[in-house]
Amino acid sequence: MPRVKYTDKDVALMARMMRAEAEGEGKQGMLMVGNVIVNRLKANCLDFKGLRSIPQVIYQVQGGNYSFEAVQKGNVFYNRARGVEKKLAKKTLDYWREHPSKYALWYFNPYAACPPTWYDQPFAGQYKQHCYYEPKANTCEGAYTW
Repeated sequence: MPRVKYTDKDVALMARMMRAEAEGEGKQGMLMVGNVIVNRLKANCLDFKGLRSIPQVIYQVQGGNYSFEAVQKGNVFYNRARGVEKKLAKKTLDYWREHPSKYALWYFNPYAACPPTWYDQPFAGQYKQHCYYEPKANTCEGAYTW
């Protein structure tokens, strides 16, 4: 049973986002981004209440900006999804979770050392250039469910 319900269009959309956000970090980096997308859909807490689909997560607007910078600025995001990224997207939708993105709801590239918190959320770990952050304890049980 997959972690969340999805369609072929969801797989393609997620694949495009994973590539746009982390192609330079290889397959593992793209899986990590995909995991954050799934986590946001499952969380139903904090900044991610009421999200019910992959498109809602990817096109979410917070503070007047898209949550994922690639939607606004990324030419790569608007390219067709490729087979390799589709396989990775499906893997995260179905079952894949791994540290440091296992429970993460946020990530970013600070172009420096990872700060110990990001918007008051604790640092979970780093993969290549991206820093991953989990919700504070007892604030988002949905992030920790399968």
